Amino acid sequence: MNQSSSVTPSANPKALLPILLFLTVYLGNGIFFEYIKPTEGQMGFYVVSVVLAFSIALIAAFLQNRKLSFDEKIHICARGIGDDNIVIMLFIFLMAGAFSGIASEAGGASSTANLLLSIIPGKFAVPGLFLIACLISMAMGTSVGTISVLAPIACAVSQNGGLSLPFCVGVVVGGAMFGDNLSFISDTTIAATKTQGVEMKDKFRTNIKVAIPAAAITLVILLVYAFVSGGAVIGNFPFNIWQALPYFIVLGMSVLGINVFMVLIVGIALFILVGIFTGSLSYATALASMGSGISGMFETMIVTILVASIAALMKENGGFEAILSFIRKNANSKRGGMYGIAFLTAFMDIATANNTVAIVIAAPIARDITKEYGVDPRQTASLLDTCSCIAQGIIPYGAQLLVAANIAKLTSVSLIPFLIYPFVLTVFVVISIQRSR
Repeated sequence: MNQSSSVTPSANPKALLPILLFLTVYLGNGIFFEYIKPTEGQMGFYVVSVVLAFSIALIAAFLQNRKLSFDEKIHICARGIGDDNIVIMLFIFLMAGAFSGIASEAGGASSTANLLLSIIPGKFAVPGLFLIACLISMAMGTSVGTISVLAPIACAVSQNGGLSLPFCVGVVVGGAMFGDNLSFISDTTIAATKTQGVEMKDKFRTNIKVAIPAAAITLVILLVYAFVSGGAVIGNFPFNIWQALPYFIVLGMSVLGINVFMVLIVGIALFILVGIFTGSLSYATALASMGSGISGMFETMIVTILVASIAALMKENGGFEAILSFIRKNANSKRGGMYGIAFLTAFMDIATANNTVAIVIAAPIARDITKEYGVDPRQTASLLDTCSCIAQGIIPYGAQLLVAANIAKLTSVSLIPFLIYPFVLTVFVVISIQRSR
């Protein structure tokens, strides 16, 4: 067995070719089918599967470095996939998929949103939408799911109150990204913490130092808007308090720092009981919804495995060292290392249009930067999650804006000026890096 992996490989920019090939295949085709030759009813960035693009990149990685045999390269990939944090992350993805499926089928998300809407006065409809999106996405762990639930309500609020439709929908997207960034059961949180070997509660405590102030500033802006605009008639939306209750319990358990596996198991059990009790679930639909939710995580899991393999080969071939060498030339402090992590993560998200994938790609390099520049791993996990969510919440070809725009019958670009929270969060991320020593 070749022992080169036991020493630090020399910088080799050519080792980065697999990821450049991925960007060419995925981003190139995405731009072509989204903006140059769009197809009605087809999202351009979903024409080419991200799994296919990474598979092509993996083949390219295998073709590099002829000093290693095929069996040695397989061993390197297996070592990357078999990392404890990767395995734990895959298991959590399975549990999170089952939870998401059963919660949605049981009516938990819609009942929770409608319950909160019934409490909010019409004058504060828009700030209320932001707060509800924050809470729902923290409980659900998915920004796209939150947007799917709340965007139709935002459209109704806009129509009833004569308010700007892009503004109301943009507020929901911002709130959804807040929860996606902080939720204990979000796949971005899982990926960011497990790849850096930190506890979710520790990352949460670090993360809220930038997320909460950004959300507070956003809320103040929305409250000013509410007083100026005069609010809106929210309307009547039906809800079942029992169906909403499990989300609040899951949210409470997460904030208390209870193990994520226990949180998900309790959440699944509660939704099964509540769903059967309220009649929204039967034994068959409960099983089917959990299976469907797990199936929905398969692509993310496969991508995680592929990226772990590609990353292991690129590191062995000197690709990571090439990136670190570039950062060393442009950063000579902890602060510079943190900016490197932030820009790398945001760039990967802009390139892949998927915040979880961006984190998985950037994480191994970020871990090396963390060690070299003395960055707190909790800060690294926070930067990975926050910067990927900022980019994902702004790019017009990301799933979040595309889904929101499709529901509201708008262009995704028209929502960008109204994405207050991601822009405010960017400012606070910069402030947090500048304050680090």
